[in-house]
Amino acid sequence: MQLSFYKYQGTGNDFILIDNRSNQISLTPGQIHFLCDRRFGIGADGLMLLELEPGSDFKMVYYNSDGNPSSMCGNGGRCITAFAKHLGIIIDTANFLAVDGLHEATIDENEIVSLKMQDVKNVEVGDDYFYLNTGSPHFVKFINNVESFDVKNMGALIRYNDRFKEEGTNVNFIERVEDNLFVRTYERGVEDETYSCGTGVTAAALVAAIKGVSNGKNNCFIKTLGGNLEVKFERVLEQNFYNIWLIGPAQKVFNGSIEIE
Repeated sequence: MQLSFYKYQGTGNDFILIDNRSNQISLTPGQIHFLCDRRFGIGADGLMLLELEPGSDFKMVYYNSDGNPSSMCGNGGRCITAFAKHLGIIIDTANFLAVDGLHEATIDENEIVSLKMQDVKNVEVGDDYFYLNTGSPHFVKFINNVESFDVKNMGALIRYNDRFKEEGTNVNFIERVEDNLFVRTYERGVEDETYSCGTGVTAAALVAAIKGVSNGKNNCFIKTLGGNLEVKFERVLEQNFYNIWLIGPAQKVFNGSIEIE
């Protein structure tokens, strides 16, 4: 089968995007894994199908690079919004369905996409960690010297511990560095560190607000290996967050076609 695709990235978190409005494309986990492979395929952290959805501009169907369906991907949501604009489905605003429900998004002339995330009302506070769901589950831990930290191996130890090994969790290591929150994330389904994770930086920003180390009262500027993001939110009581927006660039890298079996 000859498959047409587009490659997008949001702060280094990269994705294969496929227009499936005709509903004729069905990929197996093995095919998705092949396409996302960085040596034998196109290479990506995940793959998305853009499909039709009654009452919405489109539907986002997301798969991790291991070929399995995933929970919500924040940077993926921003990239598929940019893709929808490229296809002429939207102009500058979007309303789309993802695995965790409906999302709003806007895109400006500079390819900055703002994505509204789901409300967060429950944050588990441990002795030296936080655990919350921002569309995907996230374990968040403050550390020192995050830039030189062994994220892949230390993240895997948490992701595969007795509590999380069955369902998995994303693991974020964060540190306040000057005027930014530096966030590095180990992602389940990729089973490695990614250059950026949208739901991860969202989780980190909310945790920073709870800890009182955020660089803004209702917003947080985030540094990742792949670039800079901003998270805006409204906070009610100690751990209830509403009107959460993930903001940053989303750009087309290239497009092409590939033969798959």
